[in-house]
Amino acid sequence: MNEWSLLWILGLPFAGCLVAALMRPNARNAEAWLAGLIALAGLVQVALLYPRVADGGVVALSLPWIPALGLTFSLRMDGFSWMFAMLITGIGTLVVMYARYYMSPQDPVPRFFSFFLAFMGAMMGVVLSGNLIQLALFWELTSLASFMLIAYWHHRVDARQGARMALTVTAAGGLCLLAGVLLIGHIVGSYDLDEVLGSGELIRNHPAYAAVLVLVALGALTKSAQFPFHFWLPHAMAAPTPVSAYLHSATMVKAGVFLLTRLSPVLDGTELWFWVVGGPGLCTLVLGAYAAIFQQDLKGVLAYSTISHLGLITLLLGMNSDLATLAAIFHILNHAIFKASLFMAAGIIDHETGTRDMRRLSGLYRAMPITATLAMVASASMAGVPLLNGFLSKEMFFAETVYTTSGSMWTQIGLPVAATVAGAFSVIYSLRFIHQVFFGPLATDLPREPHEAPRWMRFPIEFLVLLCLVVGVVPGLTVSGVLGAAGLSVLGDRLPEFSLSVWHGVNLPLIMSLLALAGGVIGYYTLRRNLKMGQLDGTPLIYRFDGKRTFEWFQEALATGAEWLTRTVNSERLQVQMLALVCVVLAMGALALWGQGAGSPGQVVSAFDPWFALLWLLGGVCAIASAYQAKYHRLAAMVLMGGAGLVTCLTFAWLSAPDLALTQLGVEIVTLVLILLGLRWLPKRLPMAETSLRARLRRGRDLLIAGGAGAGIAWLSYAVFTRQAPDSIAPFFLERALPEGEGRNVVNVILVDFRGFDTLGEIGVLGIVALTVYALLRRFRPAPESMDLPHQQRDPHAYASSRESGELPDGYLRVPAVLVRLLLPVAALASVFFLLRGHNQPGGGFVGGLVMAMAVILQYMVGGTAWVESRMRLHPQHWVGLGILIAALTGAASWLAGQPYMDSLSYHGYLPLLGEIHLGSALFFDIGVYMLVVGATVLILVALAHQSARSHRKAGDGGAG
Repeated sequence: MNEWSLLWILGLPFAGCLVAALMRPNARNAEAWLAGLIALAGLVQVALLYPRVADGGVVALSLPWIPALGLTFSLRMDGFSWMFAMLITGIGTLVVMYARYYMSPQDPVPRFFSFFLAFMGAMMGVVLSGNLIQLALFWELTSLASFMLIAYWHHRVDARQGARMALTVTAAGGLCLLAGVLLIGHIVGSYDLDEVLGSGELIRNHPAYAAVLVLVALGALTKSAQFPFHFWLPHAMAAPTPVSAYLHSATMVKAGVFLLTRLSPVLDGTELWFWVVGGPGLCTLVLGAYAAIFQQDLKGVLAYSTISHLGLITLLLGMNSDLATLAAIFHILNHAIFKASLFMAAGIIDHETGTRDMRRLSGLYRAMPITATLAMVASASMAGVPLLNGFLSKEMFFAETVYTTSGSMWTQIGLPVAATVAGAFSVIYSLRFIHQVFFGPLATDLPREPHEAPRWMRFPIEFLVLLCLVVGVVPGLTVSGVLGAAGLSVLGDRLPEFSLSVWHGVNLPLIMSLLALAGGVIGYYTLRRNLKMGQLDGTPLIYRFDGKRTFEWFQEALATGAEWLTRTVNSERLQVQMLALVCVVLAMGALALWGQGAGSPGQVVSAFDPWFALLWLLGGVCAIASAYQAKYHRLAAMVLMGGAGLVTCLTFAWLSAPDLALTQLGVEIVTLVLILLGLRWLPKRLPMAETSLRARLRRGRDLLIAGGAGAGIAWLSYAVFTRQAPDSIAPFFLERALPEGEGRNVVNVILVDFRGFDTLGEIGVLGIVALTVYALLRRFRPAPESMDLPHQQRDPHAYASSRESGELPDGYLRVPAVLVRLLLPVAALASVFFLLRGHNQPGGGFVGGLVMAMAVILQYMVGGTAWVESRMRLHPQHWVGLGILIAALTGAASWLAGQPYMDSLSYHGYLPLLGEIHLGSALFFDIGVYMLVVGATVLILVALAHQSARSHRKAGDGGAG
């Protein structure tokens, strides 16, 4: 099916990204072949879909994603996205071939091609997305992938700075785009692109139209480097030249104009659109072309010329003209062809001479005649010389500026003038690129002796330059159909008649072209000597308005403000941080509930039960006693705190919540041991008699705040439990747990089915916490003087260590150790029992994992770290990773059945000996939870136990710890 080929086109680059990352270093040929074949396969797949989209057809594939929110994973290809997909894969194939010769064998080439393929996949995701939320996701992926590519040579300061600048600007624009997308979805009632494109009148007439337009424009203008966000693009030139060629021609910066073109049927046609989109486009067109004249770096000239041409496209899109939109689409195509070839030619010059400084380059036509000829043709196309493809779209642009009806009279006069001036500027920098680099005496002080590049390194430039010529001479036979299909998919019934003839007679646009050519030639020969000698280094008149300086000033201001805020409100003491956190939460809670009241109870309050009251009285006494004992004896406080937790556990059981009771009991036991291991690291507490009045007042303050927080939570809990919600969600789960989740344990069904994605995120957080604790404790060394417990209480493994050193009788722990070791298989069976019964009875993966973790903890407590790890061969990091992987893959398996992610699957069948069986995917998800809980708990235990054992040994030796 052709629809499924969209998934292959999108998925192949990401699969290749993973494969390339795993290849051995310096396997340059293998990696280039891999990336090239993937790009070529995508190109062929896209080309084969042309008959389906040529006449306004759409190829679409939709997979359930989050149906409850109206979200589907949707891929959609029409004529416009087909054109972009051809550019992405076609130029990607040529750039990979070029990069094979450009990249040095000493470079980490696997990383380059891995990031390159990820970049290709992310950009393909942007142009093929049929869902706006999905488009925003891939939009941000392009920013991340480009960050990796720009910072590829991360040993260079300019690469790191350029990458950070690009990521900061484009990611900030991406957040604006996401906000705009959410507003569009709110207005239309759907994020589906087809529905959005059919709701133009609804969006334009909505009160939030201005906000939507500004937010979407910010996302597009930052990505396409439009004024005033254009400053990041020249600094992205620190990337390898293949990256620059790809980024400037077919990907990153074209994403912004792609978005504006795609949403133009929905957002254009208003005066606000003209100024918000066309205004920055006009400024960028002129300023970019002007700045390109004075650059001394070859790639700098091309970078500013890219900014200018993107401004031309943006201005065309902002002119509220259907023919201008068609001209913008045509120039997107033409610019990609000649700009990719120019960047690759600049890379060859740099590769073969060792420099890109135009003040040092001269006469290269003698040493590199083929490269020089190719670069001259591509530069002429960029300047808009007749019989080349750039001339055709420039003529359409001039015509639109002449015949526009948008804006005021001054706008209608100023646009043709600005277009002609910008055209003259483009002739100046193009002529400078040709004349200053390739003509004159051959430079003799170059780092390398110039010569032609290898044959296949030039082939991509030769192919693209041939396209410039063929399209420029016979456009009707080459690109007319592609342009018509792309325009039809964007404009629909509004598609105007257009002609791509080379000759339209003598008219005003032709006169403007001739004036631009003549003015450019005169301007170049006027400035030639000063430019060559470097006397105009920098950009005259506007050099003070440097976006980079503004960006750096803003960054420095943010850093200074953050430092002041941190210094003012932060403290290295945990108690102060907790105090601030609790006070803020209290204030926010009080503000939200101010004047609301608890309301009248909507449910009948249960009758007073003296036994239940006695149970809570006991829990309250334990809690208060724990806080009191913390001043004198932390171990006793911990035991009392466990008593309060046990009362909570009994409360859950009393209120018919056995799952919560089991979980609470397991958590209490595990945390008891882990906190016990950490107690010895706390600083000493002085007796109350030795503390100052200030310390007493501070403790009184803490008591009041803690009491207020507890009272607030108690009041809120009472209000929630006694309030009759008009639309309670409880009946929903109770009614659907068995028929839809196929489980009688409603709590477990919620966790592994209805809210499985939430559970996946929660176990992911647990795994991250465990790995973080492990990483931190590997570098932490507690000092012996911080111990606040007697010698026997400092380390739960002290007895085992003492036995090994001969301080205790050899059989002192032999009997309990044997019993605990025999307990391990029994506990393992019990944990599996709880795991397997969890879908219908109290239990589940979390409880089972805690039971297994308790068994392992007992082994550590009795046998010590050395004995346990020498026999059990624990690898808790592997358990954590496998648990996450199994849970995630279980959710993804539902896609194979055409169901949403994390939707449960079940199998009913008959097996010999076993009889009828019922097997659900929820079991495998629970197994993932089980493995992660065991791994995370044991990993934290291992980290704490190792530190305790090491500190105990050092303390015994008199070390500093």
